[in-house]
Amino acid sequence: MSFLFSNRPYNALFAIWLFINRVGVSAFMLTHGYPKLLMLLDGRAESFPDPLGVGSLTSLILAIVTEVVASVFLILGLFSRFSAFALFITMAVAVFIVHAGDPFGTLEKALLYLFIYLNIIVFGPGKFSIDAVLSKR
Repeated sequence: MSFLFSNRPYNALFAIWLFINRVGVSAFMLTHGYPKLLMLLDGRAESFPDPLGVGSLTSLILAIVTEVVASVFLILGLFSRFSAFALFITMAVAVFIVHAGDPFGTLEKALLYLFIYLNIIVFGPGKFSIDAVLSKR
């Protein structure tokens, strides 16, 4: 019962939580990136928004690289902080540029992702990651 009211960190639980959080959010993000990959493969890149003024194809490729490739890296726990930072930037673009005039309900999902990626940037991938294994060398 004291566990419920304790303010002491539990290292084992923290490591497990970092793993679950990292893998879970990355798996969810893949469900957003995969349709974009199909859009590229189907040759429909011109219908993708161009929020940065670099062209629809380039914007789509940047979104795919972050939402698919960076998410896979996060699942593995490889280049985790860099991948989380790339995804953080992608969500910031979605919130503050693409959906800037939209109601809060539309922004909410991207904001949640943004704050989860910020947590990964701050706390890292945890000990259940390839980054942790590589850093012990």
